[in-house]
Amino acid sequence: MNEHTKLNRRESLVAAGGLIAAALIPEAASAAGSGPAAVATGAISCVLTPELTEGPYYVPGEKVRRNITEGKPGAPLDLRLTVVDASTCKPIKSAVVDIWHADALGVYSGAVAGDPGTNFMRGIQKTDATGLARFTSVYPGWYQGRAVHIHVKVHLGGTVVHTGQFFFNDALTDAVYKRTPYSTRGPRDTRNAADSIYRNGGKRSQVSLRKTNAGVYVATITMGVHRS
Repeated sequence: MNEHTKLNRRESLVAAGGLIAAALIPEAASAAGSGPAAVATGAISCVLTPELTEGPYYVPGEKVRRNITEGKPGAPLDLRLTVVDASTCKPIKSAVVDIWHADALGVYSGAVAGDPGTNFMRGIQKTDATGLARFTSVYPGWYQGRAVHIHVKVHLGGTVVHTGQFFFNDALTDAVYKRTPYSTRGPRDTRNAADSIYRNGGKRSQVSLRKTNAGVYVATITMGVHRS
C-alpha cells in the first residue's frame, strides 16, 4: 500500500492552503493589511505548510455524519478540525470537511479489493460558526510503509481548497498500540521521521493530542485555506 508522494503545484507556503500553526496577531494585521502578502511578510502569523498528497482510497460523495466508526473497535478518537481563512485567520462557516483513514487493523474501506461497498472510517461534516467540524472515530491503525495518519479534503462552494494528511505523535501511538486490537498486529514498520509525506509537512501537520479521564483521545488541528 505505498502512496504516491509527489506534491502538487500548490505546495508553495503562500499560494497553497495549509495547516495553521499559530493565531492571528490583530495589531500586526491591522497595520500591514491582510491577504497573502501579509501572510508572506509575517504580519499575519498564520504559518502555512505545504499541501500533502491525497494518496489512495479517496471515495467522493461520502455520508454526512459525525460518527464514522460503524462499530469498528479501537481507542476512541474525538477529532476536532477547525477551518479558517488563511489570509485573515477568521473561522469559515459551512466548509465541507471530508476525512478518511485506516481502521485499527490498518484496513481502508471503500477501495479495499473485493469489498467496495464498505465505508467505515470515512465521512463528511460541515463546519459550524466557529469553523469547527467534529468526527467520532478510533485511533488509526498502521499499514506497511506509512506512518499513522488521517487524510482530509476541505471543500468550499463545491471546490476543493485543501488536501492534506494529519499525523500523530509517535510516543502516544506507541502507548495506544499496546492495547488490543492494535497489539495483535505486531510492531509498525514506519515512524514519522521515516515517512516521506510527513517530512513534507513536518510537525505542523501533526495533531495536538490529549487523553480524557474517560479514555478518549482528543485530536485537534486548524486548517488555513484560501477561498479561491
